[in-house]
Amino acid sequence: MSTTQSERLRQLLEPLVGSQGLDLEEIAVDSVGRKRVLRVVVDSDDGADLDRIADVSRALSAKLDESDAMGEGEYTLEVGTPGAERALTEHRHYVRATERLVKFQLTEAAGAGELVARILRVDEDGIDVEVPGVKGRRPTARRLAFADVAKARVQVEFNRKNKNEEEA
Repeated sequence: MSTTQSERLRQLLEPLVGSQGLDLEEIAVDSVGRKRVLRVVVDSDDGADLDRIADVSRALSAKLDESDAMGEGEYTLEVGTPGAERALTEHRHYVRATERLVKFQLTEAAGAGELVARILRVDEDGIDVEVPGVKGRRPTARRLAFADVAKARVQVEFNRKNKNEEEA
């Protein structure tokens, strides 16, 4: 059974990223003209600031230089975080998105369609969400099992009030 380059890179880099207190979320090797770009996405429960990104980038670069995982040709290493509108694919992603507004694509078994709701709580079985009220109606609570979610993506909120403003 052969492994792909991404799988080999993940096996090589994941322990190093973990030793830096981060999770390796994604690896992608893309060709841009004659050059290749290795994109590595990392994250943690408390986020990853620029200093942590720089530290892990230097460590990954050194590890890649001492191995032949990227082959002979030139490549550019890009290390970053998932971004504001990240897809939620792992349990830890849902936990990290608590209090965030998320667009859910529901499975056919759950009635299909889209649901935009705020994640209130996540446990091993599913997600407690609050569906915003429409036209002056109060928000409603709803429970989603992980099996009911086909896709989920965090939504950017520009006008969200923080809890102190809401209580005032």
